[in-house]
Amino acid sequence: MLILAIDTSTRGCSVSLTNETGVVSVYELFTDKSSSAMLTTLIAGCVENAGYTLSDLDAVAVAMGPGSYTGLRVGVSTAKGLCYALDKPLLAINTLEAMALQLAPFYPGHLLCPMIDARRMEVYAAVFNDQNEPVLPTQATILAENSFEDLLQINKMVFFGDGAAKFKSLVADQPNALFPSADIYPSSKTIALLAVKAFDAGKFEDVAAFEPYYLKDFMSPAPRKSKTLA
Repeated sequence: MLILAIDTSTRGCSVSLTNETGVVSVYELFTDKSSSAMLTTLIAGCVENAGYTLSDLDAVAVAMGPGSYTGLRVGVSTAKGLCYALDKPLLAINTLEAMALQLAPFYPGHLLCPMIDARRMEVYAAVFNDQNEPVLPTQATILAENSFEDLLQINKMVFFGDGAAKFKSLVADQPNALFPSADIYPSSKTIALLAVKAFDAGKFEDVAAFEPYYLKDFMSPAPRKSKTLA
């Protein structure tokens, strides 16, 4: 089994190659924007420097979202293009589930709440236990002082991701709310690990019909009205 995993959910690009023994190659570049040019360069380096070619792949996995509208579009379109060109199956992994898997081994007994910034006081969030099982489903949430109040009363919870900083000041007096000091971004490494399970379970996507999990409609800025000169 050889799976190429792609994540462009937020900042930059992350590409991993995994086989039955685990992740064998990782290329990541974190910048303000992801682009198809950056992504294809990382894919080529990740595969070639591990001693493989694209034709050796058994499947392509991609972070399906939620996340940046542009980033998801870049990642999914690239993954679908590879699947078409190579005649390989497509696997789609929830971005927040993969983020939770990054921290699950380090916080036994805690609930994990990855958050992706959705502008203003809104985030894309979900809650998982330390076995990476969902407690609250993925949703767009407008943060307030009472957000996750019921869970925080009886659980220690870890909030992380690029949307978590907005929540920290709202629950400064809540001892059960924990915020890691390190920045945690989505990574293809955990996309790859979840993709192996999806591959074994035969959870393949319809390449032609698959679309990113945007979670809410993309809102473009309103066009400026031009002035008419007298």
